[in-house]
Amino acid sequence: MFDLKWSPGEKKAAHVAFEAALSRERAAIRRDIEAMLRDSNDQTEIWVIRDFLNGRVYELDQKYDFRYSVLVGVFARLMAEGWLSLEDLAGLDLAKRELIRERSAAWRRADA
Repeated sequence: MFDLKWSPGEKKAAHVAFEAALSRERAAIRRDIEAMLRDSNDQTEIWVIRDFLNGRVYELDQKYDFRYSVLVGVFARLMAEGWLSLEDLAGLDLAKRELIRERSAAWRRADA
C-alpha cells in the first residue's frame, strides 16, 4: 500500500486505464464463453459456463479495486497479466509509472 498523491489529471488517466484493462479482460471472458458454446453441443455446458463465470466474477472483484491507496499494486498486476501497458499509464507521473513497472516485474517473477 502506498500513500501517493494523485493529481486531478492523474486520477482521470488512472480511471481511463483501469476501465480499459477491465474492458479488455471482460472481452477475453466473452471470447472464452463464445468458444465454449461453439465447441460444445451438450446442453449441460451452460452449467460449466455458469461455474466459469462465477469464478471469474470472484477474481475480477478481487483484482479490480479502484482505491488510490492500492491502485499502484492493481496496475502492476494488470500489467503483469497483460491487461495494461505502460502506454496506457502515460498520464501518470514518471515516478508512479516506474513504481508500477517495478512491481509488475515482481508480479511476473512471483507468477513464474
